[in-house]
Amino acid sequence: MTRSFATLAALAMLAVALIWWYERQSERNEQPVPISKRDKVLYWYDPMHPEQHFDKPGKSPYMNMDLVPKLAEEENAGIRISASTLQDLGVRLARVERIPLSSRIEVSGLIGFDERNIAIVQALAGGFVEKVPPLAPGDVIHQGDALAVLSIPEWTAAEKEFLAVLESTDPSLKATAREKLHLQGIPGSFVSQLEKTRTARSSFVLRSPVSGVIQSLDIRLGMSVSGGQTLARINGLSTVWLDAAVPQSMSDEVHAGDKVKADISGRDEPVSGVVEAVLPVLNESSRSLKVRIALANPELRLRPGASALVEIGHDTEETALAIPTEVLIRTGKRTLVMVAEGRGRFSPVEVTIGREIGDKTVISSGLRENQEIASSGQFLIDSEASLSGVMIRSQGSAKHEMDETDASIVALSRNKVTLKHGPFRAFDMPGMTTTLPLANPDVAKGLKSGDKVHVMVHETEQGLVVMKMNRTGGMP
Repeated sequence: MTRSFATLAALAMLAVALIWWYERQSERNEQPVPISKRDKVLYWYDPMHPEQHFDKPGKSPYMNMDLVPKLAEEENAGIRISASTLQDLGVRLARVERIPLSSRIEVSGLIGFDERNIAIVQALAGGFVEKVPPLAPGDVIHQGDALAVLSIPEWTAAEKEFLAVLESTDPSLKATAREKLHLQGIPGSFVSQLEKTRTARSSFVLRSPVSGVIQSLDIRLGMSVSGGQTLARINGLSTVWLDAAVPQSMSDEVHAGDKVKADISGRDEPVSGVVEAVLPVLNESSRSLKVRIALANPELRLRPGASALVEIGHDTEETALAIPTEVLIRTGKRTLVMVAEGRGRFSPVEVTIGREIGDKTVISSGLRENQEIASSGQFLIDSEASLSGVMIRSQGSAKHEMDETDASIVALSRNKVTLKHGPFRAFDMPGMTTTLPLANPDVAKGLKSGDKVHVMVHETEQGLVVMKMNRTGGMP
């Protein structure tokens, strides 16, 4: 019983939808637009196929409906929608505003080690490990802390020889012996202490040259070491790198020297810095570029591995026109908005968009400041405009959208022209003879077959349309 009730409800809803569609088409078909003698008809069209134009009235070959006239006064008037329908659709209006052209973007980042602040600790001579403090990779060590105690017989012998020379009164002999210690790799601090104490040592303490984190430690009690062997790798923490992942689409907005504010997880106050470099290699998986930011870390509180929310930008006084991003109608080939013309009229206008700033999108061309546009219900208005055959008003400056060349008129009708024309290089179209639609009959006013003209065409979703023809004396 429940299944039967659901089936009946679905059939009832379908019947209501079919009745609404039939009444709508009947209203369009049975109540044609009254045409006075003053009205100038540009062409006739089928509301279900508005892109197809007809030279005279009659029945549509598609739906067997009466063709609807397109009047000259309506060509750029858009579509009129009653106040009650606007209310039913919930149409709201937004205004084209001029906003500060903020150059700030927010991205995520991770703190890492400063790869330039690395100390490599090596054995300067061969010997043995006598003592090792309790250290391991990952431990924090300070400058001067002991890493190991080494026994280096070669150094001990050299020190004893130097002490014997110190008893000599010959200054040049002393200088030669001191230089020999230096060449054997004995640090100058060891030599100075030897001159003071006059006692040769059998053990030498290996100390950390910087404060930082032990990355590797290859020292074990009793092991033998050779001269030049790497014993430890220490990464300093006085500075750290904050690596921010900037999307490829925003990479042109980030430059070296830009100011940075970073909110780091676990810290109450943001940290300031500057962009040090925008690395050239693109991450293939995330399609982002790595931006390197150097941060001072005098208290060693910034820890590698911590995440951060990074704001990058520089001050600017530039402004730009912008509209809410939600109002845009993207068709794949172009971007449209529905401009409110007043008294319930709306016109589809093509716009050229820029980058997004918050919930707004920058408009490069197509709109003027303070114009009103539909911010809700715009997709329904766009569908109605398409059914009514309203032409899209193109005010953009998209590359390769317009082109011009010389031509001769082969044949001419009210809405079409056959041209023997030169190449349209912007569209990779060679010179040929072709038939193109006219934007409106006035484009060919005063022209006839055989005339030499300079023609301008515009690319639309339906193909090339002739926008202007001027008679010339040149050859195509």
